[in-house]
Amino acid sequence: MKIVVVGGGAGGASFAARMRRLDNKDEIIVLEKTGETSIASCGLPYFIGGIIEERAKMQVASPAMMKSLFDIDIKLNTEVVQINPQDKNVVTEKGEVYPYDKLVLAVGAKPFVPEISGIENMPHFVVKNLADADKIKSFIAENKPSNAVVVGGGFIGVEVAENLAHLGIETALVEMASQVLMPIDADMAALVQNEMRAKGLRLYFTDGIKEVEKGSIKLNSGQKVKADMLVLAIGVRPDTLLAKEAGIELNERGAIITNEYMQTNIADIYVCGDSVAVKDFVSGQKAMIALAGPANRQGRLIADHIAGNSPYSYGGTQGTGVVKVFGLTAAFTGNNEKQLQAAGIEYDKMVIMGSSHAGYYPGAENLTLKVLYDKSGKIFGAQAVGKDGVDKRIDVIATVMRLGGTVADLRDAELCYAPPYSGAKDPVNIIGMAIENALQGLVRPWFGDEFDDMVVLDVRPKSVYEQEHIAGAINIPAAQIRDRLAELPKDKTIMVHCFKGYTSYVVARVLMQNGFDKVLSYAGGWTLYKELQKNKSAN
Repeated sequence: MKIVVVGGGAGGASFAARMRRLDNKDEIIVLEKTGETSIASCGLPYFIGGIIEERAKMQVASPAMMKSLFDIDIKLNTEVVQINPQDKNVVTEKGEVYPYDKLVLAVGAKPFVPEISGIENMPHFVVKNLADADKIKSFIAENKPSNAVVVGGGFIGVEVAENLAHLGIETALVEMASQVLMPIDADMAALVQNEMRAKGLRLYFTDGIKEVEKGSIKLNSGQKVKADMLVLAIGVRPDTLLAKEAGIELNERGAIITNEYMQTNIADIYVCGDSVAVKDFVSGQKAMIALAGPANRQGRLIADHIAGNSPYSYGGTQGTGVVKVFGLTAAFTGNNEKQLQAAGIEYDKMVIMGSSHAGYYPGAENLTLKVLYDKSGKIFGAQAVGKDGVDKRIDVIATVMRLGGTVADLRDAELCYAPPYSGAKDPVNIIGMAIENALQGLVRPWFGDEFDDMVVLDVRPKSVYEQEHIAGAINIPAAQIRDRLAELPKDKTIMVHCFKGYTSYVVARVLMQNGFDKVLSYAGGWTLYKELQKNKSAN
């Protein structure tokens, strides 16, 4: 059997290697239009910043290795310009014809580069492949730029901005949305944005480039930003023109439609990677989720299906991801609030301020964890931001979701415990318990930073309250609450807050069991409130 793979990235290489392990007789040819294949694309910003020093480490699997170990032929600098499904062959720009019995499209996505007036006035770059990274590194080494502008606040934009700052370049990030990292909600993004500003980045939100001038960028708002170089990380679009011309069905966004086995509407043509309209694991709707992990798994699935090796269906993409932002880590899985609202899914939410490990062991850091769920306990998504232990908490919740678990499983999850690694009740357990309390009506959590018509009750120690507090808040330390209930009105909503959210829950229970019917507990406490205020004042 002749198998042709178009594209040598994560999905294509994963398919080819798996296919060879399943069948040693098939002829497998990979056609890659660039001069590189199996590149660690997610590491490109760190290669630009010099964190990854050796270029060779960016090559995951070389063509020579793929040939010697797997007997797979990889043709570099070979662009496929035509697919002929009836004749079952593909044609390259050089006029070469490659027949196939099975065709796997792993063309991925391409950077979106809008038309920008005056773009020719400034060196500008995208970050798609290793050659792009080489250009940026060479430009920096030769020209030693003082100022840079990165357009786009997604994964690549945020990571490139950090790495340019790491090189000592004054860097600004411009984003049309009101926040960075759209997979997480605005309250969680606030923590990330505070960290970025603290490390010297200038952030411009709800703004875009109007014009590029020599030495500066003019924004739609009229502001001018100094720049010696411009990096466009606005996002990606599915690279599917070739598929469209071959009659392969696309959705309205230009992504390729497949069935659960990654088969297209044309027989013997499969597709994997960033060009696919995958099923959103949470909502069931079609979505474009560009992640390397799903692309690899899709490639493996296609190989198993072609080989007849206990074929299984693709269960959808959760959208689990993680990103380093200077000293913080942000991670997420499933849907966020905006996605749930767009899908018309009713949900509740919980936020806790936990610790990376036992608080009494040195080095414990704050960890903010958010979970979206419904009244049945189904988990729709989770997000976390902190300095340590963020990824493992989201990995646990992502696994619970994938296995159909509920918030009760978060409560009961038996996780590793030793003081340097966690508390006896891990943040995953704690948020499961907090959600259970809310579902049982034992607490009504409050979110945000608006307290109109509320009595704000600050239950922190008086000495702390006197240093700084919410305007108009009254102070009754938690230890005194039972003796001072008469000072509180029963006909008004009382919003209780403490440092992180636990003590306010305890006080709320005291109030609710003493005739106070309108009681709220601030989720995340003063610690989260301060972060939200810091971000708001900077925007």
